[in-house]
Amino acid sequence: MIDKTKLSECVERALEGSDLYIVDITVSPDNVIDVEIDGDSAVDIDACVKVNRAVEAEFDRDVEDYELMVGSAGLTSPLKVRRQYVKNIGNRVVVLTRDGRKLHGTLTDVSEDGEEFTVTVATKVKEPGKKRPTVVDEPVTLKVADTKEVRYDIDFK
Repeated sequence: MIDKTKLSECVERALEGSDLYIVDITVSPDNVIDVEIDGDSAVDIDACVKVNRAVEAEFDRDVEDYELMVGSAGLTSPLKVRRQYVKNIGNRVVVLTRDGRKLHGTLTDVSEDGEEFTVTVATKVKEPGKKRPTVVDEPVTLKVADTKEVRYDIDFK
């Protein structure tokens, strides 16, 4: 089986000098390798080809056969690493929590250690003396460990 640590080091070397970073690397028991990368700007096909070639140069298919897929973290992919959260500060996200809540809001802050993040959520509040509730932007701080996933909130309006 392919050594995931050596694979990660190989991909890191291929990404040096760019704004690209590793989001996730999976190696299945039958040697299907999936490398997911992202960047502070965009990820183009040339970056994926560069990573693919670097891996193929270091891991000989004649010694151990494998299937390799290199791609970018897409719009529908959940946020997995701190740099993705930082990149998306100011963008709308959907948060699914472990206790079953679904929050739509704007990502406003990420802690230094990447363990917590803050989402500003529009909440209806009934103020005394008023007939209708008013909408108030309320910051909600969550731990990454308490969420199932955080995704971009895609709105086609």
